[in-house]
Amino acid sequence: MADPVALNDRIWLSGQIAPDALAEAAARLGFRKVVNNRPDHEEPDQPTSAEVRAAAEAAGLGYLDAPVRGLPDSATVERVAQFLQDGEPTLMFCRSGMRSAAIWAMAERSRGGDADDLRDQALAAGYDLSRVPL
Repeated sequence: MADPVALNDRIWLSGQIAPDALAEAAARLGFRKVVNNRPDHEEPDQPTSAEVRAAAEAAGLGYLDAPVRGLPDSATVERVAQFLQDGEPTLMFCRSGMRSAAIWAMAERSRGGDADDLRDQALAAGYDLSRVPL
């Protein structure tokens, strides 16, 4: 896993994270929650959501399984928005981090965030959301 990239002081994005790396990453970066945006079996050797959930819970982290292919539907955006609502530092991951960036921005927009500001934050972290409908 590459090091997670900070979007702001409470959200980090990452490609796939190994279950056994969660506790160390959480201790080093300080996140308290994890959002998994990968569907199971997207790639042959990726860990399942159940494996990531078990590792997250063993490390004392909150966990949300919110898998998507492409752009998320409104129900998934709402689930993520509710999970992020408390402001706890959170790691969001998918294969590359791009879907997680899009879902984060859509969730923040649904709560009144400014689309241009959200795109700017994502771009500063290396994710171009110019084609994401916010």
